Amino acid sequence: MKNLIFIGAPGAGKGTMAEKLSASTTIQHISTGAILREEISNETELGKAVKQFLEEGALVPDETVANIVAGKLASDEIQKNGFILDGFPRTENQAVILDGLLKESGVELDAIVLFDLAEDVLMQRLTGRRVCKECGSTLHHMLFNPPKTEGVCDKCGGELYQRPDDNAETAADRLDVYKEQTLPVIEFYKNSGKLVTIDAAPSQNEVFAKLQETVNS
Repeated sequence: MKNLIFIGAPGAGKGTMAEKLSASTTIQHISTGAILREEISNETELGKAVKQFLEEGALVPDETVANIVAGKLASDEIQKNGFILDGFPRTENQAVILDGLLKESGVELDAIVLFDLAEDVLMQRLTGRRVCKECGSTLHHMLFNPPKTEGVCDKCGGELYQRPDDNAETAADRLDVYKEQTLPVIEFYKNSGKLVTIDAAPSQNEVFAKLQETVNS
């Protein structure tokens, strides 16, 4: 059992790596982004409130995300198999909240994995990414991993689309938000002795191999 946090700028591949690691182990992938998008798709009150934040490239309020994460961490499946937190914490305040949640439940983090990538490459990745409407997979990219059939998810056959927050203007805004609000999270974890940096520039297979080596060490 491993308890992990994946950190990285939008487009660095942390979601894809979390999917791959979860699929090859029993570790449970907790994607706050996927949870929030499901709420939007179902047009819940939470989804309606969150939709505008995501479309503008802004962060969802800390308390909202923390409540969702707390509920997930309390599940029997997570307690048994461990977790990969993907998309949380994104602010220093969220990191402090999470630290409190973990202490209350007696859970120890094994590693905080930072996926590092240059900004120009991040922009290429963000604007070319396609998401599946059915399964929520983010595996496809029009430059780096195009689907076998245009517009169709290789994983489930669902329809692929470009998220509103993946256009060039909003992608640039998202990176600005990341630099302003999420970089302090990295500083927060530096003193923990558990922060590990992985170069996210190589191929998915190379990055995943490095991730497996890191998790197993």
